[in-house]
Amino acid sequence: MSDPGTLERHQPHQRSPLRAVAVPSEHGGWALTAEPVLLGLLVAPSVAGAAIGTAAMLAFLARTPLRVVLVDCWRHRRLPRTILAGRVSAIELLALGALIAAAALRSGGAWWAPLLAAVPLVAVEMWFDMRSRSRRLAPELCGAVGIASVAAAIARAGGTGWSVALGLWVVLAARSVASVPFARAQVQRIRGHIVRPHGMDVAQAAALAAVLAGWGAGAVPVAAVAAVGIVAAGQASWLRLRPPPVVVLGITQLLIGTAIVLTTAGAIRLG
Repeated sequence: MSDPGTLERHQPHQRSPLRAVAVPSEHGGWALTAEPVLLGLLVAPSVAGAAIGTAAMLAFLARTPLRVVLVDCWRHRRLPRTILAGRVSAIELLALGALIAAAALRSGGAWWAPLLAAVPLVAVEMWFDMRSRSRRLAPELCGAVGIASVAAAIARAGGTGWSVALGLWVVLAARSVASVPFARAQVQRIRGHIVRPHGMDVAQAAALAAVLAGWGAGAVPVAAVAAVGIVAAGQASWLRLRPPPVVVLGITQLLIGTAIVLTTAGAIRLG
């Protein structure tokens, strides 16, 4: 006769309903959201900037339950998870609104423009989310480039000029343009799919072209151009080698993002 305890241990783990609708499953999204927050605060720390950064992290959290609500509404269904996700997203969005209001009271409206400029990108991402197509390249790129605007908003709230603020956005947008397609291609290779590296070369070249244009306009420090250039060249080469394990890929991307943030912030603060 089987031991009930043994049977219980072998049952598949079931995710709690709250966790399923409230906790993001995109591990890379945490880093892509934290990078602009960290960069903005390193360049121009302020109370208002901290509020904007906290709001950005909360927006990333709120996207998960909001996506559940949007998907169910698009499919004309109302499930228990829809109600739970609606409540969670409402609480998080209210808290986000409070943080934005606090930032506005502290620093006025000088930081609104970058976030408003990113709204179309976020709208594209949500449009794909609603149709359960959020794993495609277009929404992932739009979301990553859109959230990078937070660095510019935090910098403006901290008193920097427009040139520096927009330069931060350009650097992180270039980082996303280079790394998001690269990471997707590596995952496909790990799964046994054939990926032509030439398309990824275009992404690396586009990222380098963006920071070079920013440097030409006086908005991006040369150290940041060098950092993005090294990353682009390294990723283009890596696509022609054996793909790494997923864990190594994730850790490498985390280190790349941190290195670009620290290099850019250091160059601006020391310059």
